[in-house]
Amino acid sequence: MTELTYPEVGRTRHGPLPGGYHHLRHRFPLPAGCFETAAEAVLSWRLHRVAGVRMRTDAPRATEGVTVSAGLGIGPARIWGPCRVIWSEDSPRSAGFGYGTLPGHPERGEEAFVVGRDDTGAVWFEVRAFSRPDRWFTRAAGPAARAVQHGYAWWLGRTLRRLCAGR
Repeated sequence: MTELTYPEVGRTRHGPLPGGYHHLRHRFPLPAGCFETAAEAVLSWRLHRVAGVRMRTDAPRATEGVTVSAGLGIGPARIWGPCRVIWSEDSPRSAGFGYGTLPGHPERGEEAFVVGRDDTGAVWFEVRAFSRPDRWFTRAAGPAARAVQHGYAWWLGRTLRRLCAGR
């Protein structure tokens, strides 16, 4: 994983998010009983695709080592963000993955998408990330770039709720 553009690999899974980055953490409640549906949507890239994100991947599921590039925007204005899945989990209580940025990504850092359930059966989806600008246009965007990240996390949560409702 020497191509990753940051040294704090795996921090969206273990430990506190590192200093020197913008942090993002959004947690969304999901309908009861939808853990399996939500987990499959996250791990199969379906969540991102249904949310309108173009996904170029070298595997049908998010597993460690898979290269993925997410495309946001329209036509020639689409911005691609190459990443590598650095961890994934698929257990009865938690499913998801974290990916880290590769050269060419507009940000530098890591983002995770996790579905979980607790002892009461409550199901939730969480997006965790730490990042900082790595290209001139994300630096120039300043707070607007962070607003896009938060909006993206919110949109994924809303999309996953819709997917769960349509089981």
